[in-house]
Amino acid sequence: MDPILIYGFPSGSSMGLVAAFEWMGLPHRLCRVDMLGEMREPPYRRINPRVETPALITDRGTVVTETMAIAAWLEARDTDRRISFDPRSPDADRMHQLMGFVNTGFTGAFSPLWAAMEMDPPDPDLQAALVRWGRESVVERHDKLEDMIGDTPFLVGDRPTLADGLLVGVARWLDYHAVADPARWPRLAALRARLDADPAVVYARALEAGEPATGGGACKGHVPLAEVVAAYGR
Repeated sequence: MDPILIYGFPSGSSMGLVAAFEWMGLPHRLCRVDMLGEMREPPYRRINPRVETPALITDRGTVVTETMAIAAWLEARDTDRRISFDPRSPDADRMHQLMGFVNTGFTGAFSPLWAAMEMDPPDPDLQAALVRWGRESVVERHDKLEDMIGDTPFLVGDRPTLADGLLVGVARWLDYHAVADPARWPRLAALRARLDADPAVVYARALEAGEPATGGGACKGHVPLAEVVAAYGR
């Protein structure tokens, strides 16, 4: 069977994994999930009890959750090294270093902002403190990533890799939360512009928005969440 990537909208970090599947050309299907609605309903817990996206139904019918685990699954199958490198190479080391940073401190810096936005019932004093803390953390993490970006067109070399896939789904949160002008970090802004113009990212964004889109043919269609839960839920 083809693997099924479950990705979330709106503005899910998992959008970058949709692009990564497209870059890799691995046959797969997709399952688009409303993170503000159906993801929070009891049936989704049968796929991921932590109520998060992404999730992957592998070609063996097993469920893999957590972004880094799904990225590792893709890397192990990327025999043509379209989105990764020889695991013993310096490029692989740098890719993993950047993936680790993006998936931990960089992504985590936005957590207070999401918590403030989604707080129910509202607590204005706590929300104000979370927003202040979140903004400071996001700026600090962006400063560090700006220093880590080299002179290559993408994070590691002249083509997008898994590191870029992890970044592209999250980097746009800077704009979503209106934290700061992206131009404050020129290397990161230039990288984001290149990724935003990439056909696989354009395709992934359109799918996320529920718009018609045509990719390279690796995606074999979407599967409704109810069918995924019925077939593979725990």
